[in-house]
Amino acid sequence: MAYLELRAVRKDYYIGKQPFPVLKGIDLSAELGEFIAVLGESGGGKTTLMNIISGLDRQFSGTVTVNGQQLDQLKDKQLDRYRRATIGYISQSYNLLRHLTVLENVMLALDMTTLSRADRLKRATSLLARVGLAEQVKKYPAQLSGGQQQRVAIARALAGNPPIIVADEPTGALDAKNTVAVMRMLQTIAKEGHLVICVTHSAQVAQAASRIEHLVNGQLVASPHRSGASVTVEVAPRLQLPARSLPWYASLMTAFRHMRFTWSWNTLIVLGTAIGLFAVMLFMGLGNGIRGYINHQINNVVDPQSVTVMRYTTNGKDQQEQSVALDPALAGTIAPHMPTFSPQQLQVLRDLDHVVGVEPGISATNATVTIDGTPYSAPELTTWTSSDPESSLMSGHAAKNDQIVLDKSTIAQKWSPTRWRQLVGHSVTVSFQMMNAAGRPILVKRQLKVAGIVNSASDASLNAVNYHTMRAMMRRAGLSTQPTFATVRVASRQQNEAVVTAINQIRIKGQPQFSANSISTTLDRVNTYVGLATAVLAAIAGISLLVSALMIIVTMFMSVSARMKEIGVLRSIGESRRDIRRLFTSEALMLGLFSAGLATGFAYGIGFGLNHWLYRIAGYPLVQIHSTSIAVIFGLAVVIAWLAAILPARRAARLNPIKALSAR
Repeated sequence: MAYLELRAVRKDYYIGKQPFPVLKGIDLSAELGEFIAVLGESGGGKTTLMNIISGLDRQFSGTVTVNGQQLDQLKDKQLDRYRRATIGYISQSYNLLRHLTVLENVMLALDMTTLSRADRLKRATSLLARVGLAEQVKKYPAQLSGGQQQRVAIARALAGNPPIIVADEPTGALDAKNTVAVMRMLQTIAKEGHLVICVTHSAQVAQAASRIEHLVNGQLVASPHRSGASVTVEVAPRLQLPARSLPWYASLMTAFRHMRFTWSWNTLIVLGTAIGLFAVMLFMGLGNGIRGYINHQINNVVDPQSVTVMRYTTNGKDQQEQSVALDPALAGTIAPHMPTFSPQQLQVLRDLDHVVGVEPGISATNATVTIDGTPYSAPELTTWTSSDPESSLMSGHAAKNDQIVLDKSTIAQKWSPTRWRQLVGHSVTVSFQMMNAAGRPILVKRQLKVAGIVNSASDASLNAVNYHTMRAMMRRAGLSTQPTFATVRVASRQQNEAVVTAINQIRIKGQPQFSANSISTTLDRVNTYVGLATAVLAAIAGISLLVSALMIIVTMFMSVSARMKEIGVLRSIGESRRDIRRLFTSEALMLGLFSAGLATGFAYGIGFGLNHWLYRIAGYPLVQIHSTSIAVIFGLAVVIAWLAAILPARRAARLNPIKALSAR
């Protein structure tokens, strides 16, 4: 059995429903070592016959058998393997990829062999030296003459050492000198054990072959060999290189080289996409910074792990009756408007989950602080608790026994706008009125030493003594020393809301007992609002990403249209549809990743400048680019690029390789 056999191969082209026969029952047998020229007029079906032999044309009837195995033209994967392992394709128009160097064009075919990288490079260099292009390996096809480009195509066809070399009008675009050189190369290739099939319309070119087949009226007619070559051919041993599917990284490198070749156009796309991604990242960074600034400011005023608890009240009478009923020991000591905590109630708070401490406190309203005979109004006098951070102290320290901390703005600066720090260590008289159990007002008055000046950084002033001092003042006036509020310390801020909810749900004999609130809950709510505003602004900025996605889609579709010849070449040397999809998808993903990288650079650079300027105003870096923001931007860029590449990549993969090869 011959190495290559065609039996009853027929091919019709259709215009509408009208068939036009091109091949009318081709029968051909050929052996390795033969050099067969198929001679015929232009438009006579020579290229169609070559496409069938090459595994490019699937729409025909008849059989093609290679080395005893019949090709199934309906199976894409089998035809891909056939082209990779068995066929070396040489065309009239050279079919070199313009964005690859001479060496890279040859390496493209070698990437589908099992050779190592070093061996592939060595073989490609050796093949180019064989065709006389050892000094041109770094040049691009456009820098070569027609004859040199055809020799590169021959080197690429020989890369995997395939048994069959198909040459479609290989000298059609060459002058007489280069024509002779190319035909001599093909003669040598045949002698090395390859089956060379060359189609031509030139009888003079066909003389170089060992056998001439005339394609007349859609059928082959054998012709006696003419002078110029010996019919008897001695086949030299030929070692075929094992073929494999194209590795994913090879498609990635080809995509990168094309991007590098068309860098000016791609730079505009990357820049446009990066601007959209940068806008999203900047708003995310601003959201992070504003949340951090709010947290920082509030944490300087109060402790977010502290929960302030008051007794639950409806009205004075109801509260008094409830308190006495629940704790008879308090009868006769509680003023109607001043609900207090019993030791049992404080213990209930201590027993709650996630609570690490409970600090009782007493507060009084409408106090007066007299300094050197001048009275100053203090809206509230309270006890110092852990919810009052010492970082708010502008001078001095927290109050100890028989000491007081005064508010800077409402008292200290009113005493002296410039010498207010000198109040520390000064003696002042503190007085306020409280109702006793009988409902009569009692004046509470005591001389205290100023321990420190505090900047409350809030609308309410902070004038505070410690719990021991407040109890001593109340006891001396004959008033109840029961706490009027409690500060509950929570193990962590994350458990704050759960503790607040648990406190507010406490019932004794069906009656609510406490009213708890925490700045952490308010802070979480503010952060939610800031996050929502940030998301809205980022979404608005994200509209530009739609434009970026459209840019990538348009670019990919234009790239498919402009690279149809490349797609045909890649399919002709054995790349599969999946490889073509991977090529265009890789290019789009690289555009997205480069855009994300550039956007990150913009964000850090511009964010640094903005922070330098805003720090003078707020004293805080308001643009904070977190790693999560970077991850989101890169993920967003990849998703956008991938979605934008789906349709163009599918279109490229579905192109008919024959039509793609014929594209200009």
